[in-house]
Parts: sequence; structure tokens; C-alpha cells
Amino acid sequence: MNHAELRDRVRLFRSLICLVALGLLAVPVNLARAADKSDRAVTFAKDVAPILQAKCQDCHRPGTVAPMSLLTYQETRPWAKSIRERVITRQMPPWHIDRTVGVQHFMNDRSLSDQEMDTIVRWVDAGAPLGNPKDLPAPRQWPAEEAWELTKQFGEPDFIIKSGTFSIPAVSDDQWWDPVSQVPVTEPRWVRAVEVRPATVAGRKVTHHAIARLWQNDDDSEDRGPRGFSDGSGLLMEWAIGKQYDIYRENTGKLLLPGAEIQWDIHLHASGEAVQDHVELAVYLYPKDSPPKYRTRLMMFRGTQGRFGGIDIPPNSVADVEATTTLHEPARLESFQPHMHLRGRAMSMEAILPDGTVRMISNVDHFDFNWMNNYIFSDEDAPVLPRGTQIRIHAWHDNTTGNRNNPDPSVHVGYGRRTTDEMAHAWVNVTYLTDQEYADWLAKHTPKQTVTVSYKP
Repeated sequence: MNHAELRDRVRLFRSLICLVALGLLAVPVNLARAADKSDRAVTFAKDVAPILQAKCQDCHRPGTVAPMSLLTYQETRPWAKSIRERVITRQMPPWHIDRTVGVQHFMNDRSLSDQEMDTIVRWVDAGAPLGNPKDLPAPRQWPAEEAWELTKQFGEPDFIIKSGTFSIPAVSDDQWWDPVSQVPVTEPRWVRAVEVRPATVAGRKVTHHAIARLWQNDDDSEDRGPRGFSDGSGLLMEWAIGKQYDIYRENTGKLLLPGAEIQWDIHLHASGEAVQDHVELAVYLYPKDSPPKYRTRLMMFRGTQGRFGGIDIPPNSVADVEATTTLHEPARLESFQPHMHLRGRAMSMEAILPDGTVRMISNVDHFDFNWMNNYIFSDEDAPVLPRGTQIRIHAWHDNTTGNRNNPDPSVHVGYGRRTTDEMAHAWVNVTYLTDQEYADWLAKHTPKQTVTVSYKP
């Protein structure tokens, strides 16, 4: 190396030192650090435990219906390979929405991101190491078994309504329990959240569903049931495994009137042990001086023609049904909760707009009877639809050996209330708007692109 070359190298080295000192090389240095971070070994303590806390432990802890606890490394490690399989097939956490069509942003999304899934897979493939115990996050604090989930957000419930006691033997045909409970209000009050649960873990194992229907003398509803009371104004909530509460969107709620009653619809199925329990409904009210502007209703959008029937599934076959419901007022759809039984495979909800175009709202492409998820749309993505829109529910049932929940693919299956029969409807919270409110919304928003959708599961 001659003198000139040495001089040039010294100048380059001094220039680099100056750039580092000025921070002008910060980007490549940070990129190098990011690469080092992605290449390092994934451990339970530092990487996996936070994911389990955020997405899994609500169900996987002692005192719940989940088959194992995932609170600690010692409890989680034996299940590592099973967790990997459930994660890559998106069976767990149970979030069955189609990620390719329709609304993709939800207020209660518990699914794993691609990055979280990759972290768990890399951890298992590396031998599921614990890592440094000092990296473990602080354990989550759980309410006592008798406590309510929403107390951390709203405080104690304003009141709790109980269904009365039911009993089911260890072995039994399906049973239904339909008691009536009084609603303890002496003046109109607005509900901002409700929480329903069978009182014990054993009760949750035998309860197929628990519907809290609100019966009250309400002239604002077109749908009237027995006793002349309205049920269009008041399905307070439908509980099933995987769903525990409803929180209504800001400035929306449900109205309770003096004299209202809860008409319970509780479907029970035997679990192999005798169970005696009851269902509880916790109600959280708006302050008297802060009523919401909008009234929301939990509606049943049917996937079959007529109130009953319409389902005919031959042995060893896949069949589908569909039906539409017309919105007679502008409306915002708040959520989507498919309901089918053991042969349920997929369900979509589409909006057929007055001009004939079709918009896919949501599609659950791998429905699981054991997890009745309620998909609550985010504020920005909740569909707002004009008067005259038809909501089409399209459901598929799989009566073949390929359906792991199928108790017997050799039998004919039709509509019915039993767990081994079938249904097809969606529970949807709907907030109706005036024509002027819809016009005001339309002036500030660009409706999502509407496209004709052809879907097969």
C-alpha cells in the first residue's frame, strides 16, 4: 500500500467516525440490531408467555372449561407440539373468520398475528426452551370465580338476575328450561353492557345456550310475542361457549322499562355427570343523566326460509341453505355471531344493496360448534347500510366423516332444537338510524367497495 492509498483510508475512517457521532448512520445500525433480534433464540419467558397472557389465558387457566392451564412454563411445556399444530391450523385461539373477505377489524379480535404465530412455531421447533426466568412477565391477576369479567371496566353490576335452578342427570336427552325472571327497574333505564354465565364450571359444560329475552310493553317494536309483550326490542343476550358478554358501542344501548321480564331459553345437554345450577345475568347501566342516543337490538337473521324447517342434509353429504331479511330502516350492523350445531361448517353474511350490488360483510369459513364467537366490528368498519338493504345469511352443513364434530354421518339431519339436529341463523346487534342520520353519515364517509361475491367453503 503506497502513501496515497493509506492517506485515503485514514480519511474514510475519520469520515465514518464523524457520521456515527452525528447519528447519520443510525438507520443501518438499527436495522442490524433488528436482524440480530429476529435471529436470536425464541424463549418462553421473553417471547411466548406475553402472547399466552394476551390471547390464551382467559380460557386456559384453572376454573374454566378449557382442558389445560397455560399460566406457567411447567403447565405449558407438555402441550408444546399440540399448541404448534393448533396454532398453524388456526384452530386456536378460536377465531374462525375468513381472513380474505369482508370486515377484518374487530373490537374483540383474539386471533394471533402472523408474527405471533411465527414466534410460537419457532419456539416449539427450537425445543420449547424456558429461557431466563427473569424475563417472565408479571402474572395476570384473575377475578375470583364468583366475580364478573366486566367489573374491571364498569365496576360492580347494577343488578344481577338469576334464572332459578335447573337439574340435569348424568345421562339424558336434551332438555330446555324456560323460567321467567323480573327485571328490577322502576323507571326507564339504559343498558350499556350485559354479562351472562351459568354459575359454575360444571353448569357451563351442560349449557348449550342461554338466551335472555326481554319482554316489555314497548310500542316502539313491530315484533310482538306472547302476553302482548315485545321481543323485537329485547334479546338482551345469547350466551354460548366462547361468548360471555356484550358491550354496546359508545352512545348506544338497550332500554329497560318498568314491568319488564326476562324470558329465559336455556338449552341443556348431559355431560356424563349430574349437574344442578342456574344462569345469571349481570346488567351494567348508563348513569341516569347520561342516556345514549341510539338504541341497539339483538336480532336473529335466519338462514332458512320460514320460521322452522328448510334444512335437509342427506347422509354423507354437504348441504347449504340461505335466506334474506330486509332492513326497513337505515342501520349499522354491530356484530356477527353465527349459530349452527354439530354439522355446521361455514356461514356468510352479505348485504344486497337496493341497487342490486352485493357486499360481503363477514364469512366464518371454519365454524366450530364448541366456540360460538361473536365478531364485534370496529368503529370504522361497522357496516352502515341504507333502507331496503337485504341481509343474506348463507350457511353450509357438513354431514360427512371429514367433520370431526359429526356424531354420525350415516343419518339424515333436519331442522330441530336438539344438539344433534341443525339450525342456521346469525345473532346480529343492529342499530337503526333515521334517514337523515344515514344521509349525514354518507356525507362524511365513503362506503366500502361493493362487489359481487361467489363463495364456496
